[in-house]
Amino acid sequence: MVYMTQAIVPATPFTAARGRGSYLYDEDGRAFLDFTSGIGVTATGHCHPRVVAAAQEQTAELIHGQYGIVRHRPLAALLDRLGSVLPPDLDAVFFANSGAEAVEAAIRVCRNYTHRDTVIVFQGSFHGRTIGASALTTSGARFRRSASGPLPGGVVVAPFPAALRYGWTQSRADEFALQEFDHLLATIVHPLDVAAILIEPVQGEAGYLVASDAFLKGLSERAVRHGMMLVVDEVQAGVGRTGRFWSHEHSGIAPDVLVFAKGIASGFPLSGFAARGEIMQAALPGSQGGTFSANAVACAAAVATLDVIKDEQLVENAAAMGDLLAAGLRATADRHPAIKEIRGRGLMQAAEFLDEQGQPMPDRVAAIVAECLARGLIVLTCGPYGTTIRLVPALTLAAVEIAEALQIWNAAVDTILNSRDQ
Repeated sequence: MVYMTQAIVPATPFTAARGRGSYLYDEDGRAFLDFTSGIGVTATGHCHPRVVAAAQEQTAELIHGQYGIVRHRPLAALLDRLGSVLPPDLDAVFFANSGAEAVEAAIRVCRNYTHRDTVIVFQGSFHGRTIGASALTTSGARFRRSASGPLPGGVVVAPFPAALRYGWTQSRADEFALQEFDHLLATIVHPLDVAAILIEPVQGEAGYLVASDAFLKGLSERAVRHGMMLVVDEVQAGVGRTGRFWSHEHSGIAPDVLVFAKGIASGFPLSGFAARGEIMQAALPGSQGGTFSANAVACAAAVATLDVIKDEQLVENAAAMGDLLAAGLRATADRHPAIKEIRGRGLMQAAEFLDEQGQPMPDRVAAIVAECLARGLIVLTCGPYGTTIRLVPALTLAAVEIAEALQIWNAAVDTILNSRDQ
């Protein structure tokens, strides 16, 4: 008998039979409002008709045209669509299958281009679970555990301005993080050895921590000053999720490299990174490739996804619905001191729970998630202590669905926190 690895434990106990829009349905036909969207993947909702049609049509024509051997029409169309949404200076693209693959490929080309080795990442970062990407990840020790030897070197970790964790204002946290970044360059790694600064403009697994405009601008200035590549990991926060097409656009910075995945193809495996032409041209022969990269069906789904996002104004919808969702979450937080912070951007929102002493309360958080599920709402935890709940619905989300979700959320939070407080 073959069974699934025990290292992957499903967050819900049911088998999804089908999905439509913002809902998943179990085998008994019960509907669940899905505020996970496959961890930010189903940007256009489950089984958007235009994405389904594009994939079906392409499957009948060409399923796999290995792009190291041949080119195909969906690839050309996808490059054209990306040209309309990428920063104008980022005119060269490499495709892969997962976020971790794309991150590693991006770091590799930065090292090729700069002839430097070190990458600076930030506390709370998540860039993947492969051996290389795990070395770049600090959002949880569980992602870095290795019984077979050390993770790859050439990585230095800098503080992230997490104001709530430090108990400071955001401006004080920003000042501290930038000062420590400069101190790191004076004590740990010489600037001329740093190939890239790698950052998520909104940290995902850390708990939807938003890098402030001031912090990102400070990093950008330092990257330019020292000849480091600024790499933004837009795997979870990109493709319209935060109310801008790319989350770094909120801060007005200009990255050298941009990594994308998740929502780009509405559930089909596709990722990649975009870079300035001269950076991409530095890639060494044989350093880029992949058997399934730029799969024809995945590319067709991505083209349809980008068309839907544009035609249905889903970036604008994410901004408007994100404000509505955040307002509802803040109203709940006003009634419960245990909800210490509501944060995020657009349809990437999170609530962090701490007890009276400011300590994590993972058991209560787990109970709230379970209560939400019992009432028909799927949400996920994140953060190193499992004390943050994230809400990451499809970009097609409607106001009536937010009302339904908030009704369940309020009932679940009230049930668990009030019963435990008595």
